[in-house]
Amino acid sequence: MSLTHLNQRGEAHMVDVADKPESRREATASGYIRMKPETLELLSEGGLPKGDVLATARIAGIQAAKRTHELIPLCHALLLSKVTVDFHLDKVNSCVDVVATCRLNGRTGVEMEALTAVSVACLTLYDMCKAVDKDMEIGAIHLDAKRGGKSGDYQRQGAPAAAPIVTGEGASGQVSVGSRCGIDSHCVRVKFLAELREQLGVADLTLPLDSLPSTDVGGLKSALVKRDPRFARLTEGRVLCAVNQVMALDPTPITNDDEVAFFPPVTGG
Repeated sequence: MSLTHLNQRGEAHMVDVADKPESRREATASGYIRMKPETLELLSEGGLPKGDVLATARIAGIQAAKRTHELIPLCHALLLSKVTVDFHLDKVNSCVDVVATCRLNGRTGVEMEALTAVSVACLTLYDMCKAVDKDMEIGAIHLDAKRGGKSGDYQRQGAPAAAPIVTGEGASGQVSVGSRCGIDSHCVRVKFLAELREQLGVADLTLPLDSLPSTDVGGLKSALVKRDPRFARLTEGRVLCAVNQVMALDPTPITNDDEVAFFPPVTGG
């Protein structure tokens, strides 16, 4: 077996994928960050000084996956169709397990994007928690599975199942997102994170899709404001939005069973 990133002279180069056929590619990677039990408790209760830690780490991981080619010299710039970053709070081992999945229809795989998403999500968790715990440890970042491409499918022996999405809401602090809408008609699930949750007095709600004046983020905001004037807060420029964990703007389309999250910007430091 030869290394595709080395030419005949042993020099590093970017692989030419122009002649490869397009196919559906997907990769899942995982890792963890271990911390003190009291730090994990603060994280699960939303009591850390920088706000909604998991929401920030999720967005950081997604953004990192999309910019992997800027970090790893020989990676291609890819048009990812899906990136998810999920968390599981393991109180027994006092750690947060991180799982990232990337997908596209293209000519090269997305293993590096999934691994980068996990790495940056873990680093963001460290940054968000370091004020109370500098002894945290990041480890076991590896590829769990890949599908598609000339080399075929791969499944790591003993790879974990996808972790549930954690939002910091509810008594247990965990919410698994499968079918998000609890009504029969086409709908959209709306979440309010961090201090928005306290300011608006609501964590999440479900709206029928046909109640929106337009099926995009702007239409959703209009429907929410019509429902309750308090939601006018969402139209302020500082409030950010993500559709299915991907950053979104007012023209971003919304379809059935989408999850839309509104949250305030979070600064580092």
